[in-house]
Amino acid sequence: MSAFNFGDLSPDLILDGIESVGLIADSGLLALNSYENRVYQFTARDDKKYVTKFYRPQRWSQAQLQEEHDFALELAHHELPIVAPLVIDGQSLFEIKGYTFSLYPCQGGRIFEVDNLDQLEWMGRFIGRIHAIAKTKDFKHRPAITAQDYLITAREQILASGYVPSHLIEPFTVILDQVIQEALIHYRDFASIRLHGDCHAGNILWTDQGPHFVDLDDCRSGPAIQDLWMMLSGDRSQQTMQLDTLLCGYEEFCEFDSNELVLIESLRTMRMVNYMAWLCNRWQDPAFVQNFPWFNTEKYWEQQILSLKEQFAALQQPALTLMP
Repeated sequence: MSAFNFGDLSPDLILDGIESVGLIADSGLLALNSYENRVYQFTARDDKKYVTKFYRPQRWSQAQLQEEHDFALELAHHELPIVAPLVIDGQSLFEIKGYTFSLYPCQGGRIFEVDNLDQLEWMGRFIGRIHAIAKTKDFKHRPAITAQDYLITAREQILASGYVPSHLIEPFTVILDQVIQEALIHYRDFASIRLHGDCHAGNILWTDQGPHFVDLDDCRSGPAIQDLWMMLSGDRSQQTMQLDTLLCGYEEFCEFDSNELVLIESLRTMRMVNYMAWLCNRWQDPAFVQNFPWFNTEKYWEQQILSLKEQFAALQQPALTLMP
């Protein structure tokens, strides 16, 4: 349990880890917004700001973590604005008392404006460049995005957790199974490439020089549309315009298979169901109880039933198409 909830990760241990790789923190540790891992900003004696990330034990293997780092460093080598880990004496992963950690340069920025078409086209070019490089090789250790993991296994984890109120189990399970079945009908295999995997506005920071990604923690293999659909918002007409704008930039660097558009609502369903399972699986961590107080309440599960009903209707609509 202590490894699961970071109970042994004290400020002194974090500072000892930082010092063990040759940096001395001259400031305190500022905790940054991260639930899966523990992430802290600090200023070192060289007057530069850094970020250290202590990884959740047992989530990824060392080989999987290294492959994430190698992907980030590969993209940075091609002059893509990825915040890549620092390499110190040939290493980017470090260990102290059972915790694996890494260090990054601290890079700030403002939130990406998802309704700004100029920024959206810029993002399309950015993701197109990433995918052009990502296609050149495959992950050997990172897992793929699969319906089995994100729907079937996630369903089992939710129902086994015991968190769904007893009087809501039947209506929740009925609509959950209907949504999963509909998503599986539409989901099919396309070419799988290395992906960012969690490409949403919260993982993008914007400066006057453009966008940069700050997190490849969820990188996996999967269809290219996975790194594009979370950029879409609003009604169908707005999403169509946004999609056209994104792909206008994307295809300057990488060809896109428009047949993948049929996957958008299935991928959205997979994200919804997997998110519920993630909360169930992490609820033993005190940080989750503190930061997600609305979870594990009757109101939360009632809202999930309504959201699943809305998603079931969305799955039955025709897939988005590109503008003529």
